[in-house]
Amino acid sequence: MENIEKIFEILRSIPVTEKNRDEIHEIRQLLIKEKYIEALAKMKELQKKQAEEQENNDEENEYKNDENVINEEEYDEEVEEENKSEEGSYPKKISDKKLEKIYIGLLLINPKLIRKYYFVFDDCFFEDLEMLNLYKSILYNEGSKYSSEKAKEGFNFPKETEETYQQKINIKEEIKSGNYNIEKVYAKLRKLFILRKAYLEAPESNIQNRIVEITDYELYDKMSADEIISAIEQINVTQKFKQAVLSDGLVEFLESGENELANGLNYPFPILTSVFKGIRKGETMAFAMPSNSGKSRLTINLAAYTALVHKKKILIISNEMSEEKMKLCLITTIINHPEIQKIHGQDVQISEGELLEFKFKPDNKKEAKLDESGYILKEEKETQAQFVKRLTKISSQFNKVIKAIEWASKQINNSIYFINITDHTNDELQKVIINYYYKEKIEYVFYDTLKTDTANIGNPEEIKKTATILSNLAQNFNIFICSSLQLAESSTSPINLNVNDLAVSRTVKEVLDTLCLFKQISRDNLSEYEYSLKEVDTQFYDLKKSDDPDVRYYSCVIDKNRAGAKPKLVFKINLAYNSWEELGYLRLKQN
Repeated sequence: MENIEKIFEILRSIPVTEKNRDEIHEIRQLLIKEKYIEALAKMKELQKKQAEEQENNDEENEYKNDENVINEEEYDEEVEEENKSEEGSYPKKISDKKLEKIYIGLLLINPKLIRKYYFVFDDCFFEDLEMLNLYKSILYNEGSKYSSEKAKEGFNFPKETEETYQQKINIKEEIKSGNYNIEKVYAKLRKLFILRKAYLEAPESNIQNRIVEITDYELYDKMSADEIISAIEQINVTQKFKQAVLSDGLVEFLESGENELANGLNYPFPILTSVFKGIRKGETMAFAMPSNSGKSRLTINLAAYTALVHKKKILIISNEMSEEKMKLCLITTIINHPEIQKIHGQDVQISEGELLEFKFKPDNKKEAKLDESGYILKEEKETQAQFVKRLTKISSQFNKVIKAIEWASKQINNSIYFINITDHTNDELQKVIINYYYKEKIEYVFYDTLKTDTANIGNPEEIKKTATILSNLAQNFNIFICSSLQLAESSTSPINLNVNDLAVSRTVKEVLDTLCLFKQISRDNLSEYEYSLKEVDTQFYDLKKSDDPDVRYYSCVIDKNRAGAKPKLVFKINLAYNSWEELGYLRLKQN
């Protein structure tokens, strides 16, 4: 045995190089397999080669200048990097150098223990580099006969010096006096190694902190290594979700009065604001209308109000209207919306049709040729640029429109982003929202119209999946998502609408926070209805028929409201100006 140890010593004295690395490994394997004669022959051959190389180099620079030579310390550093185990790498809670020493001491006292109580290379995370070196020494020296090839795989040879020899003696003496159980020590150290590995691999500091906090779990001492791994997996899964202790800070929460439940952004409609507690982040709202009733226009109305009155960045996603149509509708809204008008200061009213056809009235009718309706006519051979220049001189109406939309264009901090999404998957829809959230920190999203992804067109039940994705996004990222829905053409009276009147599956309601159902009240039936300014009131008002065909009355049935009440309301609509006025509480006239 003594002779074998001498052979190992000779082998360790040979510097490891890129050229001889494989040969040294082969010799070591032969020794382990007790093929001593063959090993000695290989070693002599290797020493001869080493001597020849030595002659070609200056003694002093033999190992320093040969770039192929791997100094033992450098080699150790390489392994340390691979193992990601550096001094001071870990927080105090997952740092236990004393435990590492106890483990090494127990192996030195009884090297046979290495048969069972070993760490494979990928799971070996000693913090004390001296203990790591001693562990490798046990693998290849003291415990060489008992350590498996699996245990040795990946580890380089230890650095053996007088100092390490004395270390072993000291540690054995120190550990002998203690009453240690190898199984418990190994289990404890294995748990720490698992935590250290996960800590170093974690992509974010908050995840690292939560991994370290596993040591604070009330049942940590009773947890097995597999249960530690499971706990880490749970952290990686749940870290993206907002977590809290509900019972913490209850008094402060109540007394402050500042919470998103009560202090959501106002809608442009007072009753809806009161009923829904405002536009609240973390929630999903949807409103449904029949086809061609103004879903996209209401979307623009709400989006513009949120952006320009509340000064929030918003995102509009559309699979219904093009960018050009959306822009025209937005301009119409900016010009005519009373609250937005107060901000930009341009007192002007102009319809979407007038904007589209570029119809403006002059300050002085004598200054231009007019059509029968009094709009300025474009002159023959006049370019659009020339026409615009002329309008600036003779039409204050035109100038007010330009000033209003110029003002809106300068609201960089509350921009209105738009993306037209067609032939999309739910995954693509989700990525669009997440991208704008991270890129622009957009927390208010308007989606026109909520449909199934392209692959599931025609299957109304799939709409719930899409709605669920939106609901999860709203909660996980604390954003508000408002979607429009299609209401089926039915004989249901406007005041009696319910979820069964949706053109899509009614199960979508289950995942929404609020749901409004809109339907036009027929001009012929206006006399059957009345409204009040308060939900319980004694004074009621008639719905007056207008000669303007663009003026309509819509019932609004709140079919779902997690915040409480579900009243029935009436709106006065003028789609030509994208005007939406909330009149009050709707009811049928009483006999």
